[in-house]
Amino acid sequence: MRTIDPQIFGKVAVIMGGASSEREISLLTGQSVLNGLLQAQIDAHAVEVNNNLIQPILDGNFDRVFIALHGRGGEDGVIQGALTAANIPYTGSGILASALAMDKLRTKQLWNSIGLPTPASRGLSSDEQITLRDAEGIFLKLGSVVFVKPSLEGSSVGMSRVDKPQDLLEACLLAQKYQCPVLIESFVKGQEFTVAILNGRALPSIQLQTPRTFYDYQAKYQSDNTIYRCPSGLNEQDETALGELAVAAYNSVGCKGWGRVDVMRNEKGEWFLLEVNTVPGMTTKSLVPMAAKQAGISFSQLAVEILLSSLEPRANG
Repeated sequence: MRTIDPQIFGKVAVIMGGASSEREISLLTGQSVLNGLLQAQIDAHAVEVNNNLIQPILDGNFDRVFIALHGRGGEDGVIQGALTAANIPYTGSGILASALAMDKLRTKQLWNSIGLPTPASRGLSSDEQITLRDAEGIFLKLGSVVFVKPSLEGSSVGMSRVDKPQDLLEACLLAQKYQCPVLIESFVKGQEFTVAILNGRALPSIQLQTPRTFYDYQAKYQSDNTIYRCPSGLNEQDETALGELAVAAYNSVGCKGWGRVDVMRNEKGEWFLLEVNTVPGMTTKSLVPMAAKQAGISFSQLAVEILLSSLEPRANG
């Protein structure tokens, strides 16, 4: 890794917490990032926020911000817009890319329009009601198993795996409780992978295995039975193909600095993009640090590399 003078960053705020459903994970991420930056001798400070995201930053007279906020307010362009308006540099993707990546429906529409592979799906507005007949039609179109997701949530919050039309009605109502559109997506039977992107390049892929029905919130953050394979077990050709697909998906949304792309591989060996995360977790169970370690990058080095994205000029936020 390159040698970086910590003084070039000035006074850094690590903003964490927020008011989203992922607040607790954000606090863990923020504390881990803070420790990593302090280890690199960077003048970093924890800034825990609730609904008021920008005022504590303005009050602290910070030179730049490491965004460790997950979910709404942190990954959807809100804090990015506020920091842009205040002329304060920050890490990661800008306003447009953050808002687009946060919206799973819009991201899939983009990928479909440019020919990137993603599971078949159907969108549902936040107040749209479906009947049992509608549900039966959805299963005819999307297959015998579907996933229902709030379009603007992360960490599998509000997500359900459904294999009966009558259960789809309840799953949609659960997802609609998060007051956003709903994504109903075809199930891809196969292996799940994730690829971290750091400053434009793909890090080693990780294969995810869980005894649970799917890789849900508990499997991600609470279970000791989730298996992470890194290296993922792919041969060199497949690893390269997956990395190139992940970078293409990431770039198509306009992401910057760092992120993570989640992908499924079906039993025929075909890849299907699920989503892009612009502020992935950086906890002890998180995937980006795991991939970085496999690439020979320590947690502290990773945090500094991400912080470097705050030094780059932004054309439009």
